Amino acid sequence: MKFSELYQQALARKGGEQALKSMLPPVTEKQRLAKISDDRYLSEITRCIFKAGFVWRVIENKWPDFEAAFEGFVPAYWQQVPPEVLERLATDERIVRNMQKIRTVPENARMIMDVAKDHGSFGRFLAQWPSTDQVGLLLYLKRNGERLGGNSAQHFLRRVGWDGFILSHDVVTALTRAGILDASPASKKGLTQAQEAFNRWHEETGMPISQLSRIVSFTVDN
Repeated sequence: MKFSELYQQALARKGGEQALKSMLPPVTEKQRLAKISDDRYLSEITRCIFKAGFVWRVIENKWPDFEAAFEGFVPAYWQQVPPEVLERLATDERIVRNMQKIRTVPENARMIMDVAKDHGSFGRFLAQWPSTDQVGLLLYLKRNGERLGGNSAQHFLRRVGWDGFILSHDVVTALTRAGILDASPASKKGLTQAQEAFNRWHEETGMPISQLSRIVSFTVDN
């Protein structure tokens, strides 16, 4: 399927080109990605993990308190944080007291620090990873991080402005309806099918993959 067909469907549902463009996500330049500090990446990873399976609005409203409770998410500290600090956080009313999710912070801090040793920073690592291989990046984050399977890593990448797709319910519905996706979107096969489609549409249109993904989601009635 050519992307132009999907684009026309999205235009019809969203009220025209100007309205559609106003809804598209921004893409952060690679130089900017590389300059974002590692504590901000750990913060955003943690935010997406806490949002998973929870009311997003609650996490967003409490996030300043999360920042205070986790003391700015400095990876060098959290990678070796004493167990008693995590235990105190599990009773801290400023945050959502989910011990399993709290424990992801030191695990993901270690991943970020390991990456920084090889690449200079986690931002530089993300900046050099091509959007045409998001599947590889997602598998890396799942393998080396904690609770970064499913859509959490995809939402994290979107929040920091890395150019990639999100296999939301609407995107999966649209890709399945178009005969592009016939495997679980959580599987490597399903991710690869989606990646191949978005890569092809990127070549066709020159548009960022994240914006293509959002437009695809707009083709589904909700």
